[in-house]
Amino acid sequence: MTYAVNGKTRIYYEVVDGDGPTLVLHHGLSASGTSWHEFGYVEPLRQDYRLVLIDARGHGRSDKPHDPESYTAPQLTGDVLAVLDAVDVERAHYFGFSLGARIGFDLAGRAPDRLRSCILGALHPYAVDVEPFRQIFAQGLEAWLQYLEQDAGPLPFMFVERILQNDIEALRALVAKDLPDNSDVLPTMTMPCRLYVGDADPFRPLVERCARELPDASCLILEDTTHNQSLVRGDKVLPLILEDVQSFLAAADASRYGAARR
Repeated sequence: MTYAVNGKTRIYYEVVDGDGPTLVLHHGLSASGTSWHEFGYVEPLRQDYRLVLIDARGHGRSDKPHDPESYTAPQLTGDVLAVLDAVDVERAHYFGFSLGARIGFDLAGRAPDRLRSCILGALHPYAVDVEPFRQIFAQGLEAWLQYLEQDAGPLPFMFVERILQNDIEALRALVAKDLPDNSDVLPTMTMPCRLYVGDADPFRPLVERCARELPDASCLILEDTTHNQSLVRGDKVLPLILEDVQSFLAAADASRYGAARR
């Protein structure tokens, strides 16, 4: 297994070799890098990109601290930078869903020179009250699974098993504090950005606002799609997402950002 180290925290990552620039994939809350395989993203994307799949701290095979102070934006973005350093990549495309999207906005503020482009799904950089998630996690992982299934519909067996194998104390630590407003980063994000969100996602209005406030961005709205369906309902949304993502990445690589080293 391959790990990068940020401070004392080990971050697991997987490299999927492909013919092209590096694309980092960052999952959402309670998932892991394996989810990108499970929901059909890896095989199409690896045709043109070298993929780096990260398990966020508190998730998957990465370390799982129980202290809320271990889950600040500098630490979460530092984990991504540690992985980029470990795979010897100066600048990469970044694709994040939900929690991964939020980390992408924070990363763009902290280290914009490391990003060739950003694909950010189903979350924004404005303040978020995470009390509803704290209440669910207080009830345990079965309650969290019930929430996911209510939002996304039936989930694959192995995905359910991994959800139930999460470290609940680590997840509680991650959501112990509300997300602050980080929208001052938006004017500085001059790299090409593509946002996407389901039309039934409660985050939709602010994701659309975010796209309007970015210098070089557009927003894809997924019809009849909830927050979690915009990742897990591959049979419905993957053709549209992947067609859009691949065309976006091709355009970004053809721009001045494509001249940078892998």
